[in-house]
Amino acid sequence: MLELLKSRLLEVLKAVGPLVAAVCVLQVVLVGAPAALFVKFLAGSTLAILGMMLLFAGIDLGILPMGKFIGAELPRKGALWAILAVAFALGFATTVAEPDVLVLARQVEAASQGGLSRYALVYVIAVGVGLFAALALLRIVWGFSMLYLLSAVYSLMIVLSFLSPDGFVPLAYDAGSVTTGVLTAPVLLALALGLASVLSARSPASDGFGLLGLASAGPIIVILLVGMLLQ
Repeated sequence: MLELLKSRLLEVLKAVGPLVAAVCVLQVVLVGAPAALFVKFLAGSTLAILGMMLLFAGIDLGILPMGKFIGAELPRKGALWAILAVAFALGFATTVAEPDVLVLARQVEAASQGGLSRYALVYVIAVGVGLFAALALLRIVWGFSMLYLLSAVYSLMIVLSFLSPDGFVPLAYDAGSVTTGVLTAPVLLALALGLASVLSARSPASDGFGLLGLASAGPIIVILLVGMLLQ
């Protein structure tokens, strides 16, 4: 456990260290923010580093192994609806808890002065991820081409981008980008890899990936559709 925590701490420091160093340099040579604000930044950075270390350790210890186990067990139940239901449930639940999604939702609510509720936005994004996570697992089970599926999905995104109100288009694409964060990505990847590993004629290397690309398209399409309904 200690070795795992140490290795994850080093990874987080390598990732966050340049950001902290850059802000410190800017504080000294250019910005000159109030001392109290700068101290808050340092304290917040420390808490973020510790939190990310524990989060990554928890993902390695429990989330990834459990996700792979669930994915591998689903085909043994012999019910396609169960695979799709579990994919939707995990996609929805992890997105609701995804830190990047929560940050975006709070910023949208503040920028719109309450016009767009953070909770409604989070749930809409989560529904999009859940639906397209289920579609991605359906692709693995049936074995149809990822190329054709992505072509259809992204073509639909382009068409909806022209039809949806201007204010919803940038929000939709930001929503798609924040879904593949530190929590959602490992859960869905582990689920897909576990499923692909036990299906005959399926390769985890070629069939177990692509889920995140589809899952991130889900919120974009759903938000664009919501924008069309509200205009």
